[in-house]
Amino acid sequence: MNIGFIGLGNVGGKLAGSLLRNKFNLTVRDLDKNLTKQFESLGAKIANSAKEMAEEVDLIITCLPSPEICAEVMEGDNGILEGISENKIWLEMSTTDEAEVIRIGKKVIEKKAIPLDGPVSGGCHRAASGNIAIFVGGERDAFEKILPALTVMGRKILHTGELGTASVLKVITNYLASTHLVALGEAWTVAKKSNLDLTKAYKGIAVSSGNSFVHETESQVILNGSYNINFTMDLVLKDTGLFDELAKKLNAPLEISPKIVEIFKDGQKKYGSRAWSSMIVKRMEDLNKINFRVEGFPEELIDNEPEEKGYEI
Repeated sequence: MNIGFIGLGNVGGKLAGSLLRNKFNLTVRDLDKNLTKQFESLGAKIANSAKEMAEEVDLIITCLPSPEICAEVMEGDNGILEGISENKIWLEMSTTDEAEVIRIGKKVIEKKAIPLDGPVSGGCHRAASGNIAIFVGGERDAFEKILPALTVMGRKILHTGELGTASVLKVITNYLASTHLVALGEAWTVAKKSNLDLTKAYKGIAVSSGNSFVHETESQVILNGSYNINFTMDLVLKDTGLFDELAKKLNAPLEISPKIVEIFKDGQKKYGSRAWSSMIVKRMEDLNKINFRVEGFPEELIDNEPEEKGYEI
């Protein structure tokens, strides 16, 4: 299978790297020429345009920062829709809006090609090792056809149902992760002001009913002080905004979600759009004139689990 990958950023670059590491025929494209040159040096081909890529590969993957950018790559001049054709598959791995992936998916179907949405979850450190989780929505036959590629990019692969369902599930999980992160800021504040040993507090939370994936991972770089989670404030605001807007479309009044959006908007204002998202806890540090620094925690997360072939759950 010939695969094309557009978007070699924090997550996309690692997913594409797993494909290349596992000997798939890979063609790449990104606005950052330094990134494409790195992939070329490792054996990937470089496409001159999205259209050219779609003409030459069987599976076209997009992993881009926003629905607007994806729409441009798909529908713009020399875009994917100009090159895609019968029986080819488009896999949208960005975190995007369900309605948008369905809208563009209809245009893909008009070309007799097949659209799938396939967002990932689990953090950049797991994307690097091929151990991330992948949700996929769309035709079951197409899902099964690309499963060999999915199982090298991720470990646990879930077919969620029809097109768009994976994107809905993804924004739900990102909303939950963002909520856990905000709650951690308050939890660490109380732990610090209670003079708890924060290393022991970390271990205690990890074995308790209060544990979460966010605590196990992001608390480490919070306690280190680097906050380096390879994910930024603007991306969290995109994701929490997608969740909040989806609830409004569904006429589902929510209580916590609007507050989470408000808190991250404040964090973005204080620390900048490209600040690491885990810096949201710094609002509590600044408010309480404390910090959560402890020795012995890593500056950046590394997935120490061995890479293994993924599987459907």
